[in-house]
Amino acid sequence: MTEQTENATRLARPLIRLAKLVGVATSYVGMSHDYHEIEDDVLVAVLGALGIDASNDEAINQSITSIKSERETRVVAPTVLHVVGKESKVEVHGGMFDVPEASITLENGKQFTGKISHEGGEKIAHEINGSFFFTSYLVLPADLPEGYHTLEVTVGSETETATVISAPEKIELLDDMKNGSLWGWMSQLYSIRSKGSWGVGDFEDLKTMLVEAKKKTGSDFMLINPMHAAEPVPPLTPSPYLPISRRFINFSYIRPESMPEYLTLSHEDRAEVDALHEQVELLNDDARLIDRDAMWRVKKHALWVIYKAGRTKARQAEFDRYLAECGDEIESYATWCLCYDKWGAPSDDADNWVRKYNRDSEEVAQLREKFPDTLEFYRWLEWVATDQLHAAQQAARKAGMKIGIVADMAVGVHPAGSDVWWNPERFAKGATVGAPPDMFNQQGQDWSQPPLNPIALEQTGFRVYRDMVHGMFANAGAVRIDHILGLFRLWWIPEGKPATDGTYVHYDSDVMLGILALEASRAGGVVVGEDLGVVPAYVSKSLSEHGILGCAVEWFEQMDGVFRTPKDWRPYALASVNTHDMPPAAGYLEYGHVKLREQLGLLSGPVEEFQKSATAEHNAMLNMLVEEGYLDKAALDDEAANENEIVDALYRGLKGSPCKLMAASIVDAVGEKRTQNQPGTNNEYPNWRIPLADGEGNVVPLEKLFDEPRLQEITAIMRG
Repeated sequence: MTEQTENATRLARPLIRLAKLVGVATSYVGMSHDYHEIEDDVLVAVLGALGIDASNDEAINQSITSIKSERETRVVAPTVLHVVGKESKVEVHGGMFDVPEASITLENGKQFTGKISHEGGEKIAHEINGSFFFTSYLVLPADLPEGYHTLEVTVGSETETATVISAPEKIELLDDMKNGSLWGWMSQLYSIRSKGSWGVGDFEDLKTMLVEAKKKTGSDFMLINPMHAAEPVPPLTPSPYLPISRRFINFSYIRPESMPEYLTLSHEDRAEVDALHEQVELLNDDARLIDRDAMWRVKKHALWVIYKAGRTKARQAEFDRYLAECGDEIESYATWCLCYDKWGAPSDDADNWVRKYNRDSEEVAQLREKFPDTLEFYRWLEWVATDQLHAAQQAARKAGMKIGIVADMAVGVHPAGSDVWWNPERFAKGATVGAPPDMFNQQGQDWSQPPLNPIALEQTGFRVYRDMVHGMFANAGAVRIDHILGLFRLWWIPEGKPATDGTYVHYDSDVMLGILALEASRAGGVVVGEDLGVVPAYVSKSLSEHGILGCAVEWFEQMDGVFRTPKDWRPYALASVNTHDMPPAAGYLEYGHVKLREQLGLLSGPVEEFQKSATAEHNAMLNMLVEEGYLDKAALDDEAANENEIVDALYRGLKGSPCKLMAASIVDAVGEKRTQNQPGTNNEYPNWRIPLADGEGNVVPLEKLFDEPRLQEITAIMRG
């Protein structure tokens, strides 16, 4: 096939030049290698979402001139990436005979005493409004330590500062992964309940699960659903991938009885908390859908009782230290929660508070003054949640887990959540993130999440991203990044347009990967990037160079209907049999994915066509398992009767891969068949609300989970 590109006439157009100047794609090649050129109205709208005026020819030319002028006359770029152990060049601008003066203040407040040299080289002149500006370079030395530092540069009479992100070149593998692999479990925390739960799995359940998993299965990690913040008042959004904030934690996972303050409650207060627990205790054994709202209405009341009872001086000091570390960010989140609590849920109505007011509104200030106790309550909840999640990770490491929690980072946040409302300047206005059309979603996807503005990221030293990654590694041994291609480019959809009418906007992936390398290295952690689907070669290369693992899913490891033998999978990956967007192994073998999509009306053609394709895939997988010696051919004579043996064969294949990390699914280990999440649905299917149950629909409580015979059989395979 001849590669298609934009012709010279199109490339010369000012609109195309402007888009390319700021990293907006003007064409792309789809999943089926089909070439697309982006329409002008889409480019104009996306540029507008970036804050760049492209409304007419005059505005376009003015924007080009303004952007070039700003880049060529600024003393130094606002964000600079430095690789520890290597020299790095920093472009500076000034007059012909100006010699830059530079100093670096390290993140600890001390002055860097190493040598910053100036490399004039061949000066490049730029004429801006009749004045000439020249480009030269500062050379940052190899011994600049890792961290977030401040570079101050003076050229002539102009002084500017830049954030220097000094990061390791790559994330080093854990010692146990260098010459071998580690295995663990993946689960949906909310679905796994114990007798002490409040109807939904919580942080105490997580702590128990981690310790029991190590003790009874020898596993070294647990990949869980995102712990990002949810609404402060019911109804709670079921999806953990549409959070209110990625900076803070979902405090509905708190276990009240695990708090030191519970033990010191008065007889009356403890009786009230215990009575509240009894109201939802029966939900723990209920095989029906997870009811977060019932849980949170009751649990929040109990937490208020504990909050009002006070805390010791030592605990108050811990709380104060937490608030100081969070700074203004905790104020933004707590204030948003207060507004939601007193003024109701955000909506698209013009007079709704989330549209009518902002962080500087007098009405917001008055609300904070009127309800200081409620405001403090939300700060306190976040501290308690952080404390309990941290305790779970510490328990995992103490039990001997090499990694512990693998935290999951969602792609974005709710458009009316605290992150966007408090800091709208960080996000693109008038666009959402999604995906272009592909063979599975022919109309594309709109995830209804506002994208981070790459221009704002650079101007602020990527602070929002740094804080988020740092916060996740504070309570985890590894971080999985959903849709890691989003660090390179995201599909932006202008407001009012279908998902098909979007384009890619590029991000500074080098800086964002550098931040990941810095935070992971400081935490002694691992980064996994969800890179399923068609991944550009340059993305795979960059992830590998930075020491970031990809993902390998057994059912996806195929080419033209032929499955790759597991021993040929790439080593630098987290391998699993399936994902949370698929039925568990037993359900997939019974074509649950076809049946459910037909039931929900999600098929774009006759069910017979999809069943034929699924059957071919099914048979190809079983044939591969037989050929590679993972499955006895006799099992194919009666697949239904030998379903467990076939599931075991899938896990033997997984174990036979060279992947550095391997994850067994808790749902597979108990025989569950129901799908946790069906993409493309909202109210049509109870996504993220399926409790953990066996193949007969019986709830599997945490107390019995790791003694389940099927789980022990899967464990034996994974332990080899």
